[in-house]
Parts: sequence; structure tokens; C-alpha cells
Amino acid sequence: MIDMKPYILLNSAMTVDGKIATECGQLKISGKEDWMRVHRLRYEFDAIMVGINTILIDNPRLTIHKIDADFKDNPIRIVIDSKARTPSDARVLNDDSDTIIIVSDRASDEDIQRLTSKAEVIVCGKNRVDLKKAMSILYDRGIESILQEGGSTLNFAMLEEQLIDKISICIGSKILGGSRSKTLVDGHGFAEDDCVRLELENFYQLDKDIILEYDVKYN
Repeated sequence: MIDMKPYILLNSAMTVDGKIATECGQLKISGKEDWMRVHRLRYEFDAIMVGINTILIDNPRLTIHKIDADFKDNPIRIVIDSKARTPSDARVLNDDSDTIIIVSDRASDEDIQRLTSKAEVIVCGKNRVDLKKAMSILYDRGIESILQEGGSTLNFAMLEEQLIDKISICIGSKILGGSRSKTLVDGHGFAEDDCVRLELENFYQLDKDIILEYDVKYN
């Protein structure tokens, strides 16, 4: 029997040369209209998911605050954090919404206990989070849709496990360059025969940016 999982949309913004962030994360790639689009997307999903690097670099709230929305409309916030490194004062742990932190067996009991006082902690996986099992657990808990706003490491891991259903990309009118800038997908890469194939479903201009929407196809 195949475990059920949430529907997952990977959403990101990148420069024309495919960069999603600098080393320190201080780059606004897309414009105001795209920020509002992202917050409208957040309104449509049960949860928002990021990886630990996004928490450590950007310290996001992961709430709906660029458009008019009621406090209760904020989605659940999910952090993939194998070693339980989420800081106790991270904004994702505030009272704006519920937060789930998914860790692996590498997380110390002390850090798990520290985070349990502010969020639900799920232990899933040995050396790193078992993403397939984690998605099944989340689905069983009533989370049927996830907006993934993670960085390149989580993006690759989720695609490698064939867990992403659709991809939405905003291409901002900028070129960043640099070998240390983060690309949309990191990791060791796929063999040519195993690469993830995309089917373009929609595209449109949004102010000075371009939005591309893809269906994900796995071999």
C-alpha cells in the first residue's frame, strides 16, 4: 500500500541566471506584486514548509501578512530540521500560528525538549529526516496541502524523493552571478536519464517579473 501524502507546490523566486539567494540571503529578487502573489498562495494551503537553513539565514515568520487576512487564516508552519537547530527565539516559533518541527535521531534530547515547549516536534529518520515518512505523518494529521518555500537543499531532497507535485517560479528581472550564490536546486544532481522533467502549464507577466507554472513529471 502506498502511503498518502499532501499535495505539494514548490514556490520560489530566482534571478534570470537561476540564483535564489546570496550566501547571506540578503537579496530581494521579485517585486511587490510577486510578494502579494506568494501570500495569496499561503492563504490557499494548509501548511508552509521550509528547511533549517531558511530559518537560520532569513528568520521568516511564515505567515500571511502582505494581504488582508484574519489571524486564524495563517497556515501551519513546518520546519525540516534534522539536528533540531531552530533557535528558541526564531520568529517561526511565535504565537501567530502552530509550528511543527521535524527532526531526525541526530537531534539531542536537550534540543528536542527545548523546542517542544514552543512547537510540536516529530522525530522521523536516522541521520536526516525521512521525508517520505514525514509527509505521510503530516497527511495523517490532516495536512493535505503544503506550500514549500525552502532553499536549494530542501528543494533537491524533496525532488529526489519525488514528493513535489507542481513548481511555481517567479523570474525576477535581475542577474546575480557568482559561484557561491544559491541556485533553485542544490545537491549532487541527477543522472541525465533520471532528471526531473517539467511540463509547462501556465506563464504570465507580473509587473516586471515572469511567473512560470509547471507540472512535475518523474521517470
